[in-house]
Amino acid sequence: MNFDQYKSLLATDISDAQSAGQAMDIGIKSLLPQAPQIMGPAFTVKCTNRSNTYLHDAIYRAPAGSIIVAETDANDYAVAGGNVCAVAQQNGIAGFVIDGVIRDVGELKSLNFPVFARGVFPKPGGKSNDGASQVEITCGGVTVNTGDWIVADEEGIVVIPKAEIEETLKTALSKQQKAEAQSLADWRENHEKTIKGILS
Repeated sequence: MNFDQYKSLLATDISDAQSAGQAMDIGIKSLLPQAPQIMGPAFTVKCTNRSNTYLHDAIYRAPAGSIIVAETDANDYAVAGGNVCAVAQQNGIAGFVIDGVIRDVGELKSLNFPVFARGVFPKPGGKSNDGASQVEITCGGVTVNTGDWIVADEEGIVVIPKAEIEETLKTALSKQQKAEAQSLADWRENHEKTIKGILS
């Protein structure tokens, strides 16, 4: 599937094209001042018992273009820092989406590497074999599996289940093109009629 034609789609476009429940909660945000726009297949990681080993392993195992999506068990340990982000960037990882925290945010900004997370915390996680990768996780209240499609930008983060990627992207692009072709005057007229109809 050629994804180039869908690069202009925003999280809002995807959300409009799918059922409710696929948008992550508002607590997971870009840690860069200017939120980047990233999209790509998820590579899932579960960090447990305050260990970040599986996320660190993922920067070597995830295919280039992947977005590493992590579920963690607490917000009092960083699952990644500046060097991990730098190596992930070197290996072609498109970004991180973490239901948890990282550290070395100054280095992150220098790298301009996209990370969406709950915040920053100075203490790093430990290293053990607790956790897993390429398993079903929950991130921001949404179920995510490896191979699902992630769209993240300043509007938020949405997940498209793997089986629905093509249909959802096509629907989103069609809706986007239709909206762009409509003038504000036409939108206002239709909108005003709709609102008055509801309230009459």
